[in-house]
Amino acid sequence: MTIQEVKTAQDIEWFHGVLDRVYKGDNEFIYPITADVEAVFDLNKNQSFRNGAARRWLAFDSAGLPAGRIAAFYTVKPKSGKRGGIGFFESIQNEEIAAALFDIAEAWLLSESCLSIDAPVNFGDRDSYWGLLISATTPTSYRENYHPKYYQPWFLSRGYKLEIEQNTYDIVEKEFNYERFSKIAERVMSKPGYRFEFFRYNQLDKYAADFVSIYNEAWAFHDDFEPLQYSVLHKRLKEIKPAMPEEFAIFAYDHDKPIGFFIAILEINQVLKNFKGKMGWWQKIQFMLQRSQINKAKGIVFGIVPSHQNLGVETGLIIKFHQGNAKTQRIQSMELAWVGDFNPKMISMLESLGAKKTKIHHTYRKEI
Repeated sequence: MTIQEVKTAQDIEWFHGVLDRVYKGDNEFIYPITADVEAVFDLNKNQSFRNGAARRWLAFDSAGLPAGRIAAFYTVKPKSGKRGGIGFFESIQNEEIAAALFDIAEAWLLSESCLSIDAPVNFGDRDSYWGLLISATTPTSYRENYHPKYYQPWFLSRGYKLEIEQNTYDIVEKEFNYERFSKIAERVMSKPGYRFEFFRYNQLDKYAADFVSIYNEAWAFHDDFEPLQYSVLHKRLKEIKPAMPEEFAIFAYDHDKPIGFFIAILEINQVLKNFKGKMGWWQKIQFMLQRSQINKAKGIVFGIVPSHQNLGVETGLIIKFHQGNAKTQRIQSMELAWVGDFNPKMISMLESLGAKKTKIHHTYRKEI
């Protein structure tokens, strides 16, 4: 067995090729889009490189075949200091290979004086490639981790302890308790000066600015908060246009002040599952042709400014989404972004709405 760092184009090909061996015969596995994963390690695309660094390695078995992979990264935050992370770990069922990969990743993070290691996580966005899959009753969604059962004992045996239990909920349209909450929503939505409206691409500049305003106010109290930049968000909204119909993005206002948003996208893995990680021109054409067949949405971000939280705005945004879907009949169910066990109020609200828990992921932490 040998370990080598990912440096060349061939190494990158092997890094993604490991998935072929690990998930051979697993009909539940859906390949992540290769270009999406590579963007995580692109200095020009991932802003996390401004305050951190990343490296990744491959493991080869005795026959010289790629048998495992791992990535390690750290970020330096004003309040929490230098924190390490491990992600994109994959290995065939071989403890020696897994241990060698963990050893080299942890050794590098230790040499960089990291205070702790979170795993398995992403180098950046917490809503993508985050957490170890523990259980699932629905298929893997876009940019969501999927793992074999034998991974969990490896993490635990190396001293990783549970830090966050990530709960994913689905809302099934025909089972959702809209009547119970429509009265709350109606009261809020009819309040003088309040309005709830759908996003419009012909006003992209306006809604991008409103999103940034809400986000930076709503998330400002979080440790190590970094303000969202307008240019970054504007570009992102343009990129996801094929997956985000206008009625999937709802904004709330108190007079002219932006106070909340709810953003969802089509659950595009229903189509991408056939592409084996590729997204060239042919796959893009196929996606556009098959997009109308997608019957599930994925909620990706929900934000309310602090002054308007717990006033029913959240319910108003959900009801507005339901109203939009009632007209198009596009969506039968929606998966919501994961909610950590540190947020019992949100979990209680979702369950009272009739949402069903469909997946559990674990984020682990190891002090070093």
